[in-house]
Amino acid sequence: MDNQENKDLLDLGSAPIDDEFDPFTADDKADTSGVTEATSVPQTEESVSTSEQVQAEAADTAPEQSQETATTPEQTQAEAPAKISETKDTKAEEGFGDKLPVFEYAGATENIDDASKTFDELRIEKATDFPELEDGKRVSWTVEYGKITKSVPDPKGTSIGKMKTDIETSKEFADALKRKGADKNPVCKIKPRVTAQSKGTVSAYKGVFTNMADAEASGKVISIFPAKDGKVYEMRNTEMGKFVTPITAGSPGGSGDILSDVQAGFFPALPLVPVELMFKIISFFRYYMSLGAEKEALVNIYWDKVNPGYFVDVPKQVVTKASVNSRISEDLNDDRYIHYMDIHSHNSMRAFFSNIDDRDERATRLYTVIGHLDRCLPVIKTRFSNGGTFHEIDPAKVFERIELSFPNAWTENVS
Repeated sequence: MDNQENKDLLDLGSAPIDDEFDPFTADDKADTSGVTEATSVPQTEESVSTSEQVQAEAADTAPEQSQETATTPEQTQAEAPAKISETKDTKAEEGFGDKLPVFEYAGATENIDDASKTFDELRIEKATDFPELEDGKRVSWTVEYGKITKSVPDPKGTSIGKMKTDIETSKEFADALKRKGADKNPVCKIKPRVTAQSKGTVSAYKGVFTNMADAEASGKVISIFPAKDGKVYEMRNTEMGKFVTPITAGSPGGSGDILSDVQAGFFPALPLVPVELMFKIISFFRYYMSLGAEKEALVNIYWDKVNPGYFVDVPKQVVTKASVNSRISEDLNDDRYIHYMDIHSHNSMRAFFSNIDDRDERATRLYTVIGHLDRCLPVIKTRFSNGGTFHEIDPAKVFERIELSFPNAWTENVS
């Protein structure tokens, strides 16, 4: 056993996200049919004696009959509720029809301006920022609209707008709006789910941009922007032409002070994972080593926002000595729970992240692998994925250390 293995053995922290629907329509609108008939009076010999009398009466009543028919107080009262209902109905239709659906995922919220696109087209669009959405076979969709939640059976053939309209025109949606305490102006939320696993003060002539095209369009004398090669560039616009160079630490000219000093890492907002929980996970992994074939295994750690604390979920999985294929637990697809970390074992093999891990572990969260489980102390490696970019961290950043007390007398013989 070489020195490096000894170090790994003893160091727990060894490793350096019908448009016509009207929910407020009254069931029984006022029936105003027959209003014209009510104002038509049958003529008799007593009511009209001569043609001159008819003409005289018509002249006397002309100012009062400016509308097509006369309206009685009783008719006015009957029509009023219907008109009020129609006004409310129009406003309701405009409110639901004009309100944009909203994309929600991994803490990001954005209005969907083009509801004619399909759910799968939206997935492809968002996979740039959330690479775990790239594999459409692993992504399912739900639509949450008020108290109504619907799954999308055909993401490639269903448009977001049609799904929204279908819910709006359903009796289920209308009934939900009528319930006491219901939100009368709900938001249509479009949610994907993976089912398998600049700061500082800048002078007026300087600017920071996301790409070179925006920098050129700005007209700034000095522009800073990133490039695909991972470098940050400075462009100076002069009468002679444009000068473009990469910015390095200590670059002369002072433009580097626009950018912040940044160090890659994970800065937890949640407590450390309790050491007792980690010991239970290690014991679980060692159980599958005792079966003779040294199987791997996987667990997921969640944070409960309602009853604050971590808990372990063991998803359905098929394991071998060198692989784990699992499916994320459906009942934990809730905003209440934060999927904090995946942990899998490497049985007696060393702790490392394989190419398969690189393809699977792209969602923005933490990942841990535990190897050399056949030894007294296993080896632990931890990393995080930031939108598909990996960075290893010291496990002590997220796990409690083993802190046990010892007798003070032990220190008396140590100089």
